[in-house]
Amino acid sequence: MQNSQILEVKNLITSFRDVQAVKGTSFYLEKGKTLGIVGESGSGKSVTALSIMQLVAAPGKVTQGEILYRNKEDEVVDLLKLSGKSLRKYRGNEISMIFQEPMTSLNPVFTCGAQVMESLKLHLNLSKEAAREKTLELFNRVELPRPEKLLKSFPHQISGGQKQRVMIAMAMSCNPSILIADEPTTALDVTVQKRILSLMRELQEETEMSTIFISHDLGVIAEIADEVLVMYKGEIVERGDVLTIFENPSHPYTKGLLACRPPLDRKLHRLPTIADFWDQQDKKDAKLAETSEGVDDGRVIGAAPLLKVENLTTTFQMPSTWFGAKKRFIKAVDNVTFNVYPGETLGLVGESGCGKTTLGRSILRLIEPASGKVYFDGQSLTDMAPIVLRALRKQIQIIFQDPYSSLNPRIPIGKALMEPMKVHKLGKHLGEQREKVMHLLEKVGLSPEHFNRYPHEFSGGQRQRICIARALAVEPRFIICDESVSALDVSIQAQVLNLLKDLQMEFGFTYIFISHDLSVVRFMSDRIMVMREGKIVELGQADDVYEQPASPYTRQLIDAVPHGSIDEIRKRVHLRGADS
Repeated sequence: MQNSQILEVKNLITSFRDVQAVKGTSFYLEKGKTLGIVGESGSGKSVTALSIMQLVAAPGKVTQGEILYRNKEDEVVDLLKLSGKSLRKYRGNEISMIFQEPMTSLNPVFTCGAQVMESLKLHLNLSKEAAREKTLELFNRVELPRPEKLLKSFPHQISGGQKQRVMIAMAMSCNPSILIADEPTTALDVTVQKRILSLMRELQEETEMSTIFISHDLGVIAEIADEVLVMYKGEIVERGDVLTIFENPSHPYTKGLLACRPPLDRKLHRLPTIADFWDQQDKKDAKLAETSEGVDDGRVIGAAPLLKVENLTTTFQMPSTWFGAKKRFIKAVDNVTFNVYPGETLGLVGESGCGKTTLGRSILRLIEPASGKVYFDGQSLTDMAPIVLRALRKQIQIIFQDPYSSLNPRIPIGKALMEPMKVHKLGKHLGEQREKVMHLLEKVGLSPEHFNRYPHEFSGGQRQRICIARALAVEPRFIICDESVSALDVSIQAQVLNLLKDLQMEFGFTYIFISHDLSVVRFMSDRIMVMREGKIVELGQADDVYEQPASPYTRQLIDAVPHGSIDEIRKRVHLRGADS
């Protein structure tokens, strides 16, 4: 182990019974550097990180290898050979970890302040008052608003971005030598993501900390990493410095990952997928052909709107702080007006809490609006009787953000797809409904043999395909896609986005596509609508909104997207080289 290295992993094998999740992996981490580990779900990224921390849950266990760590006393120790008591000296103190989902990582019955203070008292032997002062200092350091209030707040009372900052504060509390960040920005807004990445870079420069940053998003890796490992099915298939990996990737899997994310500088007709690069490594340019297909201005201007939203307002009552206090209301959707035309995709973007999802559900009256009108094909949805609205809903469907929570875990997916057909009396008999379900499964890239399987037996991408098939089961004309790809791997995301476009071309669907990811929205949309604090701040053709945004907020969203461009990477590498 060289003096410049703080961690070296040798021939690591981690198994879950007979399945090897990590297969003989070897790599090292240099002092003060950031090592990015990328790959799809199931590639072994998180299991590798958990193996270093010795946190692999049963029945998983490390069956072979060495994990050599150079501690603060400049001694080299094998973490795999330490007892539980000896390992606690390093875990959380010298080696810290930020987990992927902060809500499940924070204890819901303790305040955020108490959880950070516990770490300080345990590892640094601080008094309660000293730990409290240190926690307030850390909360200020990670730019949490109102630190005194957050000290007493429970995890469910703060936003996702704030929870992630609490996790960063906890991880940084003991000034660790190594920070392992496992997908710390997945499913966060691009603006929140940018602030967290900037924060992590600043903290690393201040403390000379070494970082292992795990992500499936190579755009994020380009922003923060010095070296990159690419993992596939438990093995490292490519490694190198960040500039080499992005400028000249050698493995087809790496090329596929780089190409899957929708580019911001041009609009594609289809996104490349991983499969395109396994057998056709030399045809990348053909897969990236630009297109001008979509709903042109003439069709939009000349056609009558399929959906009209006029002055729509949706309010929520805030909880009272004391007995007898006056009721307070917040406008989640504030006097919104827009049209959607037949066959087009209207993209709706904005940060979490801006009202996107509430607007989508208000249109369908899944949430009752306080005022305003919604017209679908000339019929007023807001004035419609519930029994009439129920019959009309087969023409207007929604694909929810979380496919797992929107599927009944006790019902096989075949029956889940047949259920809306039965409700709306589609199909002459059970056999015809079953036959249509088999056709839908094939249409979304699944197999008829999946009919009797339950939701937990599928991957996230497959579950999202099932939800798409369920929306198609009633032959709708209009579909609202609510963050339907936000938590998927970039490769699975590309497949689902291509599928949605193919289905639109085949059946002539009209979409409202809701997302916080502007690169995805640009790929999907003919027009884009930007929402902030319940209001529409910009609406226009997709290319115009990207190239010449009228609102400073839109420009802020665009600038926050991780581009992963070669010029930006060169600039960052040059600056880091000059600083060192």
